[in-house]
Amino acid sequence: MGHRLDGEIALDLNGLGYRAPGGTELLSDVTLHLNPGEILAVVGLNGAGKTTLIRLLAGLIRPTSGTISLSGQPYDTFSNAERARRIAYVGQYDDADGRLLLQDYVALGTLPHRASLSPAEVSERVGDALDQVGLSNLALSRLEMLSGGERQRAKFARAICQAPNLILLDEPTNHLDPAARGTLLTAALRLGITAVTALHDLTLIEAFASHVAVLRNGRLAAYGHPAEVLQPDTVNEVFGVNLYRLDHPHEDRILSSLDIVIGGTTNERDRRIQ
Repeated sequence: MGHRLDGEIALDLNGLGYRAPGGTELLSDVTLHLNPGEILAVVGLNGAGKTTLIRLLAGLIRPTSGTISLSGQPYDTFSNAERARRIAYVGQYDDADGRLLLQDYVALGTLPHRASLSPAEVSERVGDALDQVGLSNLALSRLEMLSGGERQRAKFARAICQAPNLILLDEPTNHLDPAARGTLLTAALRLGITAVTALHDLTLIEAFASHVAVLRNGRLAAYGHPAEVLQPDTVNEVFGVNLYRLDHPHEDRILSSLDIVIGGTTNERDRRIQ
């Protein structure tokens, strides 16, 4: 997935940890790296440390141990302006003023580069970003008129306009219907840049990400290629559900499926049906 440049590391995390102001350890000793263009999916139960990791990478909080480097440059040497040019963050709760037109909201992503862009170039970036997320027909709509899923895609379009080296997505498929999830993740994939995303839906990961990191109680429980890491035993141990890898009925690829039992064991469910 993505392009790799031998010998070059895009994102390097070494012994990364974070303690909340009250002393609670939320993340501990996370070490991993990504090459340019690679995509990391971060998974784990609620409270495992996914959002904390994304916020550290976004520079919204500072690590209490370990280091982060982007293309060999330590995070703590970035100015705010440089961080804004190089890193785009799409959070879960950063909703903007609902009175803004969608096209004006998306154009905010160009602010870090505005001094070097003409109005025509800004307009072109906005139009391209809206097209990538399937919202071109709503460019003149106010944000308050958009659905939750449309606002989520608008956030991603704004991030595209930043033209970043690294894009961070915190649960980007929340509020999206299945087809819209595919549209957004496809757009992220086609950017060709390094990306880190927290995801709940394990079935989306193998088609989307080059790597997966499994967090458990703030620690890195597993890291590697999705097909190697997301094995049935690991998924059952960490998430308490069964994962099955099935042959696609019409294409030469594997489908991942989760067996989520509702209302008791499988045998109990079968007895109710009978």
